[in-house]
Amino acid sequence: WTSPDAPNKCICMNESSGKLPTIRYLDRTTPPHLSTLIVLAGLSAMVMNIFLPSLPDMAAYFDTEYAVMQLSVPLYLLCSAILQLFIGPISDNLGRRKVMIAGLALFLIATLGCIFAPNATVFLFFRIAQAIVAVAMVLSRAVIRDLYTQDQSASMIGYVTMGMALVPMIAPAIGGALEQVFGWQATFWVMFGVGAATLGMVLIDMGETAEKSNKSILGQFQEYPDLLRSPRFWGYAMAAAFCSGAFFAYLGGAPFVGSVVFGLGLYFGAPAVGYFLGNFLTGRFATRFGINSMVMWGCLANALGSSLSLLIFLSGYGTALSFFGMMTLVGLGNGLCIPNATAGMLSVRPHLAGTASGLGGAIMIGGGSGLAVLAGVLLTPQTGAYPLLLLMLGTAIAGVGSILVVIRREKTLALRLS
Repeated sequence: WTSPDAPNKCICMNESSGKLPTIRYLDRTTPPHLSTLIVLAGLSAMVMNIFLPSLPDMAAYFDTEYAVMQLSVPLYLLCSAILQLFIGPISDNLGRRKVMIAGLALFLIATLGCIFAPNATVFLFFRIAQAIVAVAMVLSRAVIRDLYTQDQSASMIGYVTMGMALVPMIAPAIGGALEQVFGWQATFWVMFGVGAATLGMVLIDMGETAEKSNKSILGQFQEYPDLLRSPRFWGYAMAAAFCSGAFFAYLGGAPFVGSVVFGLGLYFGAPAVGYFLGNFLTGRFATRFGINSMVMWGCLANALGSSLSLLIFLSGYGTALSFFGMMTLVGLGNGLCIPNATAGMLSVRPHLAGTASGLGGAIMIGGGSGLAVLAGVLLTPQTGAYPLLLLMLGTAIAGVGSILVVIRREKTLALRLS
């Protein structure tokens, strides 16, 4: 970390000894506390979906079609994926603290723009601008890699995302209740309030954790080929992308399956239960078993959930309980795979942790949003749940193949060295 009083002094973790610098809560001369990182990750998750129940009311308020307001979801995800490509390298150059503060400040401005937007076009502009909150997710992961070894990073990312997993489960319900009582602007005032409180936590708790780069920002972006040429980076990145892709496909198709095929939506949040458990297991066991084993188990759990559900449907016994019940395995697989694969991505080139975090996040969100759209297009009342299950199974198998590439490569290198 870098003390504000000694900005050129950086004390990073010693990989060989595993020693960490002292972390004191609400002390900006030390690295951020774990709770601050959890709040940062939770903020980015909350902004994504807390306002979704308000979309019909917002369409009526702006006197436009519901489909126009629904554009706020894919356009937000697209902008988030693009921004992550820039956030990482800029933070590797300027430092985590400065970029985090600037990103959160811009997010607050964008949120006010959403609240006071006079029409749908202006609202969509500022909603897309809210995607700058991706800085919270990208840099919370990069900070963890600044401080911990590869396996320790996976464990800490697991705990951070375990806390974050609760937010998507409750945020839409809170947003819907606020919208009914106070109107749709209330959900954005909540975003503004939580964002302001998070910025305050960063200001008083987050010391710098990255060594100051001696490269220009352009030079930092020129480091991208170093990552892109690494088979290990691509193995971890694609394992995470394909594993999360199964979940994104579920998000795109499960509402249709629940409402049209089964006539209910009671079990829609089932994967979140598995995701919470998977992150907990990552936090407890990543340092014991290593990230490659955890990623493999996650990809296998993901594939198992999809394949069992598909086999049950093919045998003629598919029900809402079997479909959504098997999705808890998909969530479990994501909770095991994503934190560990992320730690692997960030460890390929530790001095490019921010760049790797941004690029990996862009790959996951960009690919995931595409799969969500594809699932929605493929499903019809005539097809039932089969296209969704086949799409999820295909991405899960691709995830297994991706981590096998990493494992096989590491075994080959070990044999050569021996």
